Amino acid sequence: MPSSPNYSVRARKVEKIFKQFDGNGDGRLNRDEMAALVIAVNPRVKFSDEQIRAILDEVFRTYGEFIDGKKGLTFDGLLRTYDDGAGDVDRDFDALGLQLEKDDGAGAGTDVESVGDESRSSERTGLSKAGGVVSIMDERPEAASTKRRQNVGAWAASPNNGIVYDDTWRLVEDLEILLRRAEAKIEARRKAKLSRKKSSSANGVDVSGQLAGGDEVVRRTMHDLGTESSVYQKALGDLRQKADASRTQDEAFDAHMAMGRSLFDHKFYEEALICFKRATELRPTDVRPHFRTGNTLYSLEKFLEAREAYELALDAANTGNPQWTNLVPQIHVNLGVALEGEGMLLNACEHYREAAILHPPHYRALKLLGSGLYGVGEYRAAEKALGEAIFLKSDYADAHCDLGSVLHALGDDERAIVEFQKAIDIKPDHMDALYNLGGLLRDTGRFQRAAEVYSRVLSLNPSHWQAQLNRAVSLLGAGDTEEARKALKEAFKMTNRVELYDAIGHLKHLQKKPKGLNGMIKGAQDVERSDSGFVIADPSTFTRVSNKTTPRPWIAHALKIRAFQKHTRLHRCNLASLSKEMANKPSASQTAGTAGHISEALIRKADLEKSLRRMLGFLPPTTFQSAVKAINEKVLSVLDKVGSGRVDLGMFLATIAPLCAGPVDKRKRTAFDCLVHRSTKGLGAEIVKSDAKTYFKHLRAIYLSSESTSELWEVRGEDEHANISYPEFVEMFDDRDWAFGVLHTVVKLEAGDRVRHNGIACAVCSYPITGPRFKETNANFSLCSTCYGDGKVPDHPKQESYSFREYNSETDAVKDKLRFLGRS
Repeated sequence: MPSSPNYSVRARKVEKIFKQFDGNGDGRLNRDEMAALVIAVNPRVKFSDEQIRAILDEVFRTYGEFIDGKKGLTFDGLLRTYDDGAGDVDRDFDALGLQLEKDDGAGAGTDVESVGDESRSSERTGLSKAGGVVSIMDERPEAASTKRRQNVGAWAASPNNGIVYDDTWRLVEDLEILLRRAEAKIEARRKAKLSRKKSSSANGVDVSGQLAGGDEVVRRTMHDLGTESSVYQKALGDLRQKADASRTQDEAFDAHMAMGRSLFDHKFYEEALICFKRATELRPTDVRPHFRTGNTLYSLEKFLEAREAYELALDAANTGNPQWTNLVPQIHVNLGVALEGEGMLLNACEHYREAAILHPPHYRALKLLGSGLYGVGEYRAAEKALGEAIFLKSDYADAHCDLGSVLHALGDDERAIVEFQKAIDIKPDHMDALYNLGGLLRDTGRFQRAAEVYSRVLSLNPSHWQAQLNRAVSLLGAGDTEEARKALKEAFKMTNRVELYDAIGHLKHLQKKPKGLNGMIKGAQDVERSDSGFVIADPSTFTRVSNKTTPRPWIAHALKIRAFQKHTRLHRCNLASLSKEMANKPSASQTAGTAGHISEALIRKADLEKSLRRMLGFLPPTTFQSAVKAINEKVLSVLDKVGSGRVDLGMFLATIAPLCAGPVDKRKRTAFDCLVHRSTKGLGAEIVKSDAKTYFKHLRAIYLSSESTSELWEVRGEDEHANISYPEFVEMFDDRDWAFGVLHTVVKLEAGDRVRHNGIACAVCSYPITGPRFKETNANFSLCSTCYGDGKVPDHPKQESYSFREYNSETDAVKDKLRFLGRS
């Protein structure tokens, strides 16, 4: 065992520890001696026999190269365990009550360094280079404090959020040792699993989708330890019990908070949550445990529970205690992020806005506000917020990227390209900026550059099938058919998603029976170079064979309404949920004053979003965000023209009721009841006629892009304040010219817009017809409902008029054919 004067203090401490437990003096530590060492350096931990065996098995297996037969672990092996972080030399040395003498390596003028820290300075070690001997005992408190800060993290020394009591320091040090050991085992298991997956891939099993996320660890749990998890859970439980057994409640709170922070930092979120919840029980009015609980729940993707925790933190912070003033803006930001996780962007924006007001330099709050406003379709406000975030932090890549998306939505593509490029200049591997820039360049016809940008995306994420598909399209636009073919083949290798099959199926229709992929690409090019192949016919040239054929304008409007209905999933929203939301609000008759017949029961958009979340609770967060954006742009923009941020709840529910699930008569009845509820007349059986006219005006402005009300009603000179009953309301509702009679066409599309017609393709767009089929009886061609509604017809043969018959199923076509044969 070496003992030269140049031997480091760290090694000499390990030597002292080794000699202390080498009872038989054979220069080895057998299992009994190692067990005694483990127990002695952890005096506050009560190990079971099973735990000791597991620890020894792990040491003797990991450091097998330092095991000398049955004699045990050598000194070099013990030194290696400390070098690998399996233990803290200084802590163990102090716990055993050992001391270094002057001739043990702290001689005069000796520059002492720790192993692996060649740059250690006199300021860090506390040893004077010029002053000769300095007692290690004199420096121990400072050295121990420094060591603690290095082992635990910067947060532990924070004056407001750090560790307060010495017992907590010792508890956290024990926890850190336990967590480092657990991490090492979990990492070894993960690497072994990845190795097996790669081996499977080499044998022909595709695991690219499983490995696409990279090697970054998202979260850990003690269950990842497999069969050894019970040992570590028991050790962690013992530490929690020690925290609970602290002398005072404040010390117990300090211990649980510190343990939770350490567990969170090591990404053991489930275990950290237990500590933070225990801390909230000890101090229910303290902001910090609620805040940390919210952070942990969000990391576990439990967004609803995270929101509730942040709300509790906000309530605790708003009690007037100035101690939490600086934390309130961050609580608002985190609460907004949790709300985004639930899909509630309007509510999230309110909290981002509040954070920016409370702390104007908070550039992240402004960036999140801009992103949220973009997500709900309020592009001008989003542009302003993102611009302010960039003003505060010019190198904020995410803000530049989101601003580029906003500018593209506003139609300013050149400025959008500049912003995307700025984001890439700041952060060359910014995936979203690169992908969005590629799409924008492709859409503006700069195909070659778009293909280059998509190549950069693929270099960062080789499994990005959308980038590969868009690269193929860009190469095709640039005229590089060979590379486009290769890119498309690569996309097929990455995924079997239906989008690829739809694209190839469309190419097959564009060129009859192309041979192979090359033929399909060539066919697409030929079509691009040819004329459009259709003309827009004058509406007067469209005639109907019978009244059963839906007029062209009705189909056009109904298709747009149906598309909005499917996008927002309102066709899956139960009418009962609308009635429930209306019933939860006080009726206008309960809140109205003496003047007027309508109480403007206006609610904030954020509150309306909460109602929508309850009604569309079956939607995942991202789909709900998309639905709210569409509703905000199409419906709320009409109901709140002045931009006050408030809408009439009763009117809103009445406008979406016709598109919800249920029989047509029940939809009309629900709309009528919503209008009655907002009237001061109460839930009787009538509404004021002027209210009905306002309702139909809103319906037409929202769904038919027409703000005109019934001129026929205007010239009748009827009393605007007269009451109308439900039958009269239905009669007005069914008027196609002046109200919303188009609903019956929408209902017909709901029932049959997935009907197929034996593969018959549209003569204009070449897609297989689904939904109603409109057959031209003279030229014998068929149109899909979209082309029929747009007035598109083939440019050959040219006709002066077109006569169409509608088939809602192939059965109708067969019956019509049989009738024709019977007449002949």
